[in-house]
Amino acid sequence: MKIYRSLDEFETLSNAVVTIGTFDGVHIGHQKILSKLRECAQEIKGETVLLTFFPHPRLIINPDDENLRLINDIEEKTHRLALAGIDHLIITPFTRDFSNQTAEEYISNVLVGRLGTKQIVIGYDHHFGKDRQGSIKDLKHFAGIYDYEVEQIPEQDIEDVAVSSTRIRESLIKGDIETANKYLGYPFELTGSVVRGDQIGREIGFPTANLNVHEAHKLIPAYGIYAVEAEIYPNVPFIQTGDYIPLEPERIAKGMAYIGTRPTVDGMNRKIEINLLDFKDDIYGKTLRVKFLKFIRHDQWFDSLETMKNQIKEDEKNIRAYFQENS
Repeated sequence: MKIYRSLDEFETLSNAVVTIGTFDGVHIGHQKILSKLRECAQEIKGETVLLTFFPHPRLIINPDDENLRLINDIEEKTHRLALAGIDHLIITPFTRDFSNQTAEEYISNVLVGRLGTKQIVIGYDHHFGKDRQGSIKDLKHFAGIYDYEVEQIPEQDIEDVAVSSTRIRESLIKGDIETANKYLGYPFELTGSVVRGDQIGREIGFPTANLNVHEAHKLIPAYGIYAVEAEIYPNVPFIQTGDYIPLEPERIAKGMAYIGTRPTVDGMNRKIEINLLDFKDDIYGKTLRVKFLKFIRHDQWFDSLETMKNQIKEDEKNIRAYFQENS
């Protein structure tokens, strides 16, 4: 897969088969659309192109909206789209100027003039251009004029995307990782840098890596304890322009993750802490991609650090048993 960080970087194709969207989660609902995209490209010996936006359009159109919660950050999404077999991924900045194009300007300038679209694979509810007035009717109307075809995604497949996205977000908020992962088709991930904490975990015998999540709008699962698997990477960008070459982790470790405000200690700010099992290396400054596998228990207050420590020992026992059963 080739990656472009703007439309200007993309060299116009003669046989582009295009779809457009945020594709947050790249989940099992999205996979149906991507499968159709690949199928259409094979039929005309074309190349698949996925146009997505960063930052998320909602942040530009409605900057006061603080409710946006993303299933993927941009690096996670890129990785998933590469696994889905996309040929070209364009991550273009979303701006007000871009959003103010008329439907025909969008079709003429972007889809045809910039991408070289010969076929667009799109849903019945797709809207674009100024005030989102452009629709699939406009795409079909201008198809003969600009020499491309429109492949409409079945309504049921679009509904599957909406249902999957809703179920994933609802499940993560409740801590139902198993259901979220079922609809994702892979383990939910948090990606971030390891930063220094206050060493409380080390004092009680459970040293943790404090995770600073890269994406400010990333959806964080319910507070509690989880069984996780952490991939450890150098602190370098995951994605650059050109051919996508996935980074290989330096190491993969099993562990337990804590998300919460540590009510027994201070109860102030949310923390995301990862205790890696049987692991003693210094990983400050490294990047972790943490895969959430099983919810163990909700966050709770303890009457002493000793009581908390005993419960964490029980959590570790349960998590080790989980990994043993699933090895």
